[in-house]
Amino acid sequence: MRRPGRRRTAGARAPLLLTVPALLAVAFLMLPLAGILVRTSWGELGAHLTAEATTEALRLSLLVSLWSLGLSLLLGVPLAWLLARVPFPGKAFVRSLVLLPMVLPPTVGGVALLLAFGRRGLLGPWLEDTFGVTLPFHTSGAVLAATFVAMPFLVISLEGALGGLRPRYEETAASLGASPVRVFLTVTLPMVAPGLIAGAALTWARALGEFGATITFAGNLPGTTQTLPLQVYLLLQDSPEAATSVSLLLLAIAMIVLIALRGRWTGTPGDRRNPASRTAAARPDEPAATVPDPLPEPAADPPAKTAPELWPLHADVTGFTHLTLDAPGSTTIAVVGPNGAGKTTLLRALLGLTPRAHAALRLGDSDVTALPPHRRGVAWVPQDGALFPHLSALANTAYGLRAHGVPRSAARREAQDWLDRLGVGHLAHRRPAQLSGGQAQRVALARALAARPRLLLLDEPLAALDQTTRARVRHTLRRHLADFGGVCLIVTHDPVEAVSLADRVLVLEDGRVLQDEPPTEVTRHPRSPWVARMLGRNAWPGTATADGLALAGGGHLVVAEPLPAGTDALAVIAPEAVSVHRERPTGSPRNVWPGTVREITSGGSRLRLLITSAEAPDLVAEITPGAAAELGIADGSTVWTSVKATEATIVPL
Repeated sequence: MRRPGRRRTAGARAPLLLTVPALLAVAFLMLPLAGILVRTSWGELGAHLTAEATTEALRLSLLVSLWSLGLSLLLGVPLAWLLARVPFPGKAFVRSLVLLPMVLPPTVGGVALLLAFGRRGLLGPWLEDTFGVTLPFHTSGAVLAATFVAMPFLVISLEGALGGLRPRYEETAASLGASPVRVFLTVTLPMVAPGLIAGAALTWARALGEFGATITFAGNLPGTTQTLPLQVYLLLQDSPEAATSVSLLLLAIAMIVLIALRGRWTGTPGDRRNPASRTAAARPDEPAATVPDPLPEPAADPPAKTAPELWPLHADVTGFTHLTLDAPGSTTIAVVGPNGAGKTTLLRALLGLTPRAHAALRLGDSDVTALPPHRRGVAWVPQDGALFPHLSALANTAYGLRAHGVPRSAARREAQDWLDRLGVGHLAHRRPAQLSGGQAQRVALARALAARPRLLLLDEPLAALDQTTRARVRHTLRRHLADFGGVCLIVTHDPVEAVSLADRVLVLEDGRVLQDEPPTEVTRHPRSPWVARMLGRNAWPGTATADGLALAGGGHLVVAEPLPAGTDALAVIAPEAVSVHRERPTGSPRNVWPGTVREITSGGSRLRLLITSAEAPDLVAEITPGAAAELGIADGSTVWTSVKATEATIVPL
């Protein structure tokens, strides 16, 4: 019986117009390879491959290809990073230069090398007179020729891997105190290891098979420049059978490289589905020897025993986000606003990571404006946490401490302590790919707090957590922030976070400050429609009149305490202050509008109704399920709404 999973679905068969040319292409590629296999003298294969000239050519080919690979790594890795990470004039031209050897005829490349490094070339006479180095017709010339044609494979492969690596990993490492060299060696390279390995393998295979540039520039001298491809060229004239056997050897090497690369070293760096991203870099928490930066020393042990050192903040931010921010030490500020308001730009300006805005930043008595990100003492937790996928949770948490020169054992002990505090200590040896979103976010918080920053920036730190975990982590975070001597800025869209964690709420819109007040005042008198809606209120902009507000969308609202006429203002009405009726109400309400129920949603023990009206803006009302049943309210029901003048608050904009 045919399995359902194997049943051919309609339209699955390839069109004949495409299938026939595709099969012809496969045949075209296979026939030359089949020719080698058919014409190989299998009985004499061993003798051909062990001949002295062949083994000498093979030894030289391996020597040249390995030196070429080393030179390509030394020069190509920095070049790939430059092309992937740094904008500069003439970048397209440089990339074209990298690609040129891949499309240039190899013999033309050899001529170009000869005219550049030959005895009468541009650089050749100087090399010979100054260092006594003659490249043509020397093994070093063969290395140079192989590097010229093979290095582009490494650069292009690695540039693609670097392009797929989100800069947030490197930026987060810098915010934890790691220098650019340390970031490159401990974060960038391990995460792009698949692309690097693939590029290195292709580069080595291409260098091993190089012929045209080598014979043109370095000649064909046995034992000096006669590599295996050049040996094949000579054997074709004297012993075609031996040439076929050696060609088979080169074919086998090339196929082994391609099969080894097939599907194994592909995928986006940091992709959780990519096994390589979880196994790259042995002992990556042991960074290269670099000079550690001085580490601030606020107390890292559980608080209350010693008062933390305070780091007040003063920042003048210019550019897209334009504001002045002052806060004493141990202050938590919630930054809220609609998308595009400049919240993340503000954080990145304080980190020194964006050209869109510049921050003149002072932390305590230190002006850190001119310092690079890794020396500012500003730790950052981006929205996705940006945990390094090649490190365990423990090594991630210890990363900032290690970057500042804390010994490995001490850094790991302190990192384990922070993981325990945030309830993920039992996951210390798991990789990020083995953590849930909530667990990963807690590890990211532990990593930032463990780095002992002077300024802590959290970009929606609890967004990935479920409600129960969010409440627990919020409580833990509030306790640690109370003992944090620096200033903490939290970007959030959650009003509960803003109210429960922050001492102040900073409301941004179009890069400007609309409100900077304690949470209770922002909750009571929001000055932004977005913030009012975030808090669950109805927010109607308009212009103040003698008795209320002329609404921007049409209609009029009567209030008990009007503002001076002509003032731009915002009316804020709590959903629970909106009364819903099936008939026009009588009595005291000053604001009555007919409407239609367009949407009903459940909010805990109450129902939220979205009501549209031709006489007023859209209105959200809250009623109990019992009241809804009693009134017979459903989607599309015609209703009347009323709001008492004393229940509507207007604030100036």
